[in-house]
Amino acid sequence: MTQKTPTPEIKAPTPANPAPASLGELFLPKLITVLREGYTLAHLRSDAIAGLTVAIVALPLSMAIAIAAGASPAQGIITAIIGGFLVSLLGGSRFQIGGPAGAFIVLMATTAQTFGMDGLILATMMSGAILMAIGFFKLGTYIKFIPYPVTVGFTAGIAVIIFASQIRALLGLELAVDEPGALLEKLPVLWQALPTVDPLTIAVSAATVLVILGIRRWRPHWPGMLIAVALAAGATAAFNLPLETIGSRFGGIPSSLPWPSLPDLSVERVMMLLPSAIAFALLGSIESLLSAVVADGMTGRHHRSNSELVAQGVANIGSSLFGGICVTGTIARTATNVRAGAHGPVAGMMHAGFLLAFILIAAPLASFIPLACLAGVLALVAWNMVEKHAFMILLRASRADALILLATFGLTIFRDLTEAIIVGFAIGSVVFIHRMSQTTAIESWTPFVEEDQPDSVTSPADGKTSPADQDANILVYRISGAFFFGAAVSIGSVLERIADTHRVLIIDFAAVPFVDSTAAHMIEGLVRRAGRRGLPVIISGASEVVQQSLVAHEITAPLVSYERDLPPAMRAARAWIETHHA
Repeated sequence: MTQKTPTPEIKAPTPANPAPASLGELFLPKLITVLREGYTLAHLRSDAIAGLTVAIVALPLSMAIAIAAGASPAQGIITAIIGGFLVSLLGGSRFQIGGPAGAFIVLMATTAQTFGMDGLILATMMSGAILMAIGFFKLGTYIKFIPYPVTVGFTAGIAVIIFASQIRALLGLELAVDEPGALLEKLPVLWQALPTVDPLTIAVSAATVLVILGIRRWRPHWPGMLIAVALAAGATAAFNLPLETIGSRFGGIPSSLPWPSLPDLSVERVMMLLPSAIAFALLGSIESLLSAVVADGMTGRHHRSNSELVAQGVANIGSSLFGGICVTGTIARTATNVRAGAHGPVAGMMHAGFLLAFILIAAPLASFIPLACLAGVLALVAWNMVEKHAFMILLRASRADALILLATFGLTIFRDLTEAIIVGFAIGSVVFIHRMSQTTAIESWTPFVEEDQPDSVTSPADGKTSPADQDANILVYRISGAFFFGAAVSIGSVLERIADTHRVLIIDFAAVPFVDSTAAHMIEGLVRRAGRRGLPVIISGASEVVQQSLVAHEITAPLVSYERDLPPAMRAARAWIETHHA
C-alpha cells in the first residue's frame, strides 16, 4: 500500500513588532498620503465634482448658521472658505469637510451677546490653540470615551434651541423687547408677539421647507437647499416682496475676502473668554471626530484623531484672523462629499475654492435672499440633527441610559451646553463604575486534598471527590474582574468575614486584570489584620502589573508571600500548617 507523502506546511513569517510611528508620521496630513499613492487626472475630476456638490450644499447652510449665531452671512462663508481649506489641507481624514456647524449656534450666539463679535472671534482663536494642544498631546483618543447617550442628548438639545431661535424669523414676529437667549425667557416673549405674525413670511418659510422636502423625496440628487434659496431670492427680487433680506439687514455680502487682523489679545480679555474657548474646543473636538468616524464607516478608511484635531485648531485660528467664526467637521457635508465620489482632501479644498468664486462673482445676488427662507433651512437642519430613532432606543434600553440622555438633553436646553456635557459624562462614569463593580466577583472555597486516596473515598459512578475530603484548614478566595474602588467595598466586606477555624488564607488574583489604589489599600488592611491574628496570607496568580501595584502599597513579606498560581500556593499553605500545627 502506497503511503501518501504529507504535504509540507508552509507558514507565513511572523511579522516583527512594528516600530513605533514617529511624530511626523502621526501628524502627516492625509493630503500627503493621497498624493504619495498617486494622484491622477481622474482623481482630480472626481474631487472637483464632489467639491462643487459640497459647495452648493455649504453655501446656504454657512449663511444661515452664521446669522443664527449672531454673525453676518459673509462671516459664515468666510469660515467655510478659510476653515474648510485648512481642514482639508492639514487634516487626518481623507473626506472631512470643515465649516460652520449648527451645533455651535447656541455657544456662539451666547458668546457674541455677552462679549461682542470681537469676543467671539477671539474665543474662536483661543479654541484653535486649545485644539492644537489637545492634538499634540495625543488626547484626541480620549474624546471617544464620551458616552453615546451624552452625544445624542446634547445634539437633540441643541436642535431644540436652534429651532426656538428661528421661530421669530419663521413667523415674521415683531418683538417689543430684545429677544432673550434663554428658552424659558424666550417663549413668553414670542407668545406675546404672536398678534404681529406676518402671513407672507410664513408662506415663504413654509414654501422653503416644502420645496426642500419635495426635492429630497422626488429628486434626491438635486441640491434642494440651494434651489429653495434661489427660488425665494428670485421671487423676492422679481415681485419686490416686502420681506427682510440679507441686503436689508446686513447690506449684502462683500465681493472679496477681508485682510487678516488680530483681535484684542489683552490678558484680561483672554481670561474672560477662556470658558467660552474651552467650550468651543470641547464641542469642536467631539463634532469633528464624530464626523471623521462617520466618513470612516462610509468608506472603510481610518482617520488619525490627533492629526485631525491639530488641523481643526489651525483652521479655527485661520478663520478668526479673517473675521470668521468657529470651524469644525460637519457630518452632513462630509457625508455629501463621500456620496459625491470624492477621492481625497482635494475635494474639500476645491469646495472652499468654489465658495470663494461665489463671493468674487455672485455676491450681489445674495442680497435678495429673504431671512425667512434661511430660517426654513435651519428649521430642517434642527429636525435632521435629532437622532430620533437613537433617542427612543436609549429611552427603552435601560434606566441608566435614559437618565444620562434626559439629564444631558434637559441641561442643554435649560442650563448650558458645557454643563450638560460634564454632568452627562459624570453620570455616565458613575453608571460605568456601578456596572463594572457588578462584574467583579469573589468566591470562597475550601480546596480538595491533593494526595492519593483509597477507592472508598471516590464514587466509581461519577469520579467526584466527596466533601469530606476538603481541607478545612485552608480558605481560598478567588477574585475575578477589575478590582477597583467601585468593587473594593463589597469584596472587602466578604474578605473580612474570615472564620477563626481556618489556619491559612489564600487570595487568588489569577482572574484580576488590574488593581487600583483603593483595592490595594483594602488588601493591605486585610493582610495586617490577618497578621495580628496569626493568620498567614498567600497571594497567588497575580500578574506582574497587579503584583507591582500591591508591592507599591507595601504588601510584601513578611505580611504575605506570592506564588505564581494556586497549586504552589496550596503546597506552601500545607507546608506552613505542618510546620506550625504538627
